[in-house]
Parts: sequence; C-alpha cells; structure tokens
Amino acid sequence: MKLKHLALTAAAVAAALSTPAFAQGTEQFFPVLVYRTGPYAPNGVPFANGYVDYLKLINAKGGINGVKISYEECETGYATDKGVECYERLKGKGATVFQPLSTGITFALTEKAPGDKIPLITSGYGRADSVDGLAFKWNFPLLGTYWTGASVLVQHVKKANGGSLKGKKIALVYHDSPYGKEPIPLMQELAQQEGFTLQLLPVTAPGIEQKATWLQVRQSRPDHVFLWGWGVMNSAALKEAVATGYPREKMYGVWWSGAEPDVKDVGAAAKGYSALTMQDAADANSKIIQDVMGLVHGKGQGTGPKEEVGQVLYMRGLSAAMMAVEGVRRAQERFGKGKVMSGEQVRWGFENLALDQKKLDGLGFAGVMRPVSTSCADHMGASWARIRTWDGAKWGIASDWYQADDSVIKPLVKASADKYLADKKLERRTPADCQS
Repeated sequence: MKLKHLALTAAAVAAALSTPAFAQGTEQFFPVLVYRTGPYAPNGVPFANGYVDYLKLINAKGGINGVKISYEECETGYATDKGVECYERLKGKGATVFQPLSTGITFALTEKAPGDKIPLITSGYGRADSVDGLAFKWNFPLLGTYWTGASVLVQHVKKANGGSLKGKKIALVYHDSPYGKEPIPLMQELAQQEGFTLQLLPVTAPGIEQKATWLQVRQSRPDHVFLWGWGVMNSAALKEAVATGYPREKMYGVWWSGAEPDVKDVGAAAKGYSALTMQDAADANSKIIQDVMGLVHGKGQGTGPKEEVGQVLYMRGLSAAMMAVEGVRRAQERFGKGKVMSGEQVRWGFENLALDQKKLDGLGFAGVMRPVSTSCADHMGASWARIRTWDGAKWGIASDWYQADDSVIKPLVKASADKYLADKKLERRTPADCQS
C-alpha cells in the first residue's frame, strides 16, 4: 500500500512538472526579448517600446476577451547565446510566443520550440524556408521573409531600369551573420534569371568600420547597392556612401535598414536613399496611434518617449505585438473565449489567422497593414511590401504595393525545407496533423 502511495505521488509530481506553469494562472504571459543596450540598441529600443506599449494598450482595453496580459523583458544584446538563455529562463513561465528579433536566435530556437511546444513569430526575419508550415510547424514568419524582401527590391529596380536588369550590377552590402546571408540564395537565383551580376560584400559586425567595403563599391561602381544592415551598420554605410560619392538614389535597404535611427545622423546627405517597408506605415491620424497616445501615453504609462509613436520601428514592434495578441484571440475562438491559452493552442491560432480588412480596421490598423491569412501550408500569410524614401528630413512612401514573386520563391522554399527535414530526419506534416 505504501509503495502504491509513493508511485501515485511520483506520478502526480511528474504530471505537475509537465503541466505549464500558467495553467494555474489567470494572465496570458508574453516573454519580450529585447536589446536595449549595445550597438543595436538604437534600433532595438523603439521596436521594444512599440511592442510593450501594445500589450499595455490591450490591458487598458480590458485584456484579450477579459484575460489580462503579463510580460517580462529579457536583454539579449542581439547575441544568440544570450537569446537562448532568455528563452530558457522565460519558457517555463507559461510563454505564449517568442519573437526573437534576431535571425541567429531564430535558428537556435527553431530546434527548441517543437519540444517545448512554444510558437515563434519571426515577422520580416528568420528562416525564409519556414514559410513552409508543413515542414516548420512552430515557426511563423508573418508578413514576409528576406526572400520576400529581395524579390520586391529586384522588381523595383527592374522597373526603374525600364523593365530589364540585363548587364546591370547589384552589390549586396550585408551584415556578415545569418541575417545578412539569408537573402543570398534568392539573389543568386534572380541574378541568373534576370541577367545581372551580383557582387557580395560582407561587413563584419557590428559594422562600424566599412571603409574597405566602400572602396570596393567605388572601384566596381555597381548600378545599385542593396543594404542588408542593422543598427550602427546602416548609418555607417550611408556615411561611407556620402564620403565615396556613391549616389544615395541608387541605394536600397531592406526593411531593417530604413528607419529613423538609420538616417538621423546623416540627415540631408542621405536624401534619396530608399528602403523596403513591410506593413508598418502610419500617420498621426490613424486610430491605433490615437489609442496609444490616449490610453497609454495619456495615462502616463508610455514605455518610451511619445515622440517615437508612429515612427518606423515603433510601429513594427506595435504590429508584431498585435499579431501575437490576435493569435491568442483566434485560439480562444476554438479553445475557450476568456481563457488563458497554452503555447500549443496559440500555435493553432497563428496557423489559422484571418485578419481581414474589417478586423484590421476594427483594431485601428486601417492604412497600416494589409490582410493576413495563414494556413497549415502557409505560415507567412502575406507577401507584400512597398518602398519608402528619405527626403532629407522624413520618410515617405514612394511606391505602390509589390507582391513577392512566388514563381521564383516557392521552389527555393520547398528545396530548402526538404533539405532541413532530411538533415533532421523529420517528416512532413500529415493532413491529420494540420487539423490538430
């Protein structure tokens, strides 16, 4: 009898350990990986402020169908090892979703998330092949990947060159990291298809010293420079372009190279420089900005200075938090409105997002985002982007919407995802698993 009692006790302890901590709580917990210090802080801070302000806004409005949000920040410094440490420290607190804001951290967490059953949102970064939800069950590169970005940039400069890039040269000045290397396979494919020469120019992190790189640019005189930088690398690149006389009008950055911190120190000298924008455009009259100013900053609860509300990276953080919250709300529709959702339940919510224009307008995101609709096979949900241009004092939208070219991207995604599955000895998801 005593042995039976001990066995039951041990089973109970094991069950308790396997049950997420939040199961006994009443709040939805959001871990927030940030980098408020170091060379990437000028870009990391406004993103984090926008992210946290949105969580505060949801609480000010009563929570997610009545479920209040709790959150905790963890400083990564944009370092992969610190990002993994943050993940390990916060996952046991009932983590809803992780947004690493780093491709290097994303690669590391991709190996951990399935076992822990915690989804990853990597909006505009991370693994380009994780669009394939049949291969990557727990990754959600919502709104776009670096292959999306590269496709749109090539479409734009092709249009600017009269519809042909044959015989042209494009230099890719990139952060020498998983982030910067991610667009290379697609750029190489497009170079072959479109007939342009691709020059690869890696920059050692953090990217403050680029004189040797821009000496090569001055010598080769490419028709266009694509900048795949982050943090101080972006402003350093623009300063070197000015110093070497490379026309800023021929420079195009990815969406992480086109925000206020990237150009403020260069100012008018950066006039004509353009960059991608995903879905984070806004003006002072948009409802979401008014809500944040009134219900968060107006109550003295703003995370950062109110002047940054509406700026590029602030809005990107805000949008990222919105999608995380809406994944929870979608999960509640299936698993119980007004209840705290597990990571596994929220994963289903992300895989079944249906943010149509009516819903976006109701959330205050009219004019900020386009509709997003995911599925078991498509974990991105949208592949649109625009070009914004710096006029010397502010950013302004300079193009209509472009949609990434799936005819080029999809074969690369499938090939890369198949290789990942083969290397890891994994199988594609079944139709039954897609219903789970």
